[in-house]
Amino acid sequence: MRTQTIATRRPSPTAARHGGHPNGRARCDAAAKETSEATLFARYRRNGDRAARAELIERFLPLARRLAARYQGGGEPLDDLAQVASLGLVKAVDGFDPSRGLRFSSYAVPTILGELRRHFRNTTWSIHVPRGIQERTLRVNDAVDYLSTQLGHSPSPQVVADEVGMTVEEVLEAMEARAAHETASLDSPVGWTDDSAVTLGDSLGREDNRYELVEDSMTVNRVLRMLPERQRLILHLRFAEDLTQREIAERTGISQMHVSRLIRQALEDVRERAVG
Repeated sequence: MRTQTIATRRPSPTAARHGGHPNGRARCDAAAKETSEATLFARYRRNGDRAARAELIERFLPLARRLAARYQGGGEPLDDLAQVASLGLVKAVDGFDPSRGLRFSSYAVPTILGELRRHFRNTTWSIHVPRGIQERTLRVNDAVDYLSTQLGHSPSPQVVADEVGMTVEEVLEAMEARAAHETASLDSPVGWTDDSAVTLGDSLGREDNRYELVEDSMTVNRVLRMLPERQRLILHLRFAEDLTQREIAERTGISQMHVSRLIRQALEDVRERAVG
C-alpha cells in the first residue's frame, strides 16, 4: 500500500509577521509610514529639527505636483504651478499641528489648493476682477472640466449651475469673466494689406462725426446762461422737451403768438452772442 505524503508549505518569516495575508503587509507598511511621519513631525515640532522638516517636504512633493496638475489647463506653465504648490506644501508642514489628531494629507490638500487659487486670483488676471467673481470662475472652470470628462461633451450652464450650487446667471457671469485672464494688445496684427499689417486698433477705432459739435455745444451753453430766465425756459421747453408752441403757451399762460416771438428773439440773441 502506497503512502502519500502531503508537503505542507510553511509561511515565510515575513508573511508570518504580517499575519500570513497579502493585505497584512500593506497595512503594516501604511502603519509604519504614518508612524514615521508622526516621528518626523515630533522631531520638527519639539526640537526644531530642520532635517525632519526637509524630509517631510520631500516626502509629500508628489502630492503637491498632482494638485498642481489639476490647474494645468488655466494657461499657466506646469513648472510655475508646481512651485506654487510646493510653497503651499511648505506652509502646510509649518502650520500642521499633530496634536489635533488629523492626518497630514487632510490638512495639506486644502492648504495647497488655497495657495494655487490665490496664485490665480492675484497674478493671472489681466484686469481687476472682484475676488468673489474670481473664486466663482475657478469653481465653474473646475466643474466644466469635470463634467466634460463625465458627459463626453461640454455641459450646459444649467448643468454646471446644478453641480456647483449656483444660479445660471452666476455661472454665465463667471464664464464671461474668464475673458479677463488674457487681454489682446491694440497693436496686435489681425490681418494684412498689400504693404502693412492691420492691427486690432485699426479694426476697432472709427471717426466720430459729431466731434466738432462739442465746441459748439460749449459755446451755446455759455450763451444760454446769459439769457433772461423766461427766454431760457421757452427754449428749454421747445428744444429739450420738444413741446409745440401751443403746448408751451398752455404751460406758461401766454399766447401762442407771444411764444413764437420769444423763441425768435431768444434764437437771435444766442446767435449774436455766439458770433460776437
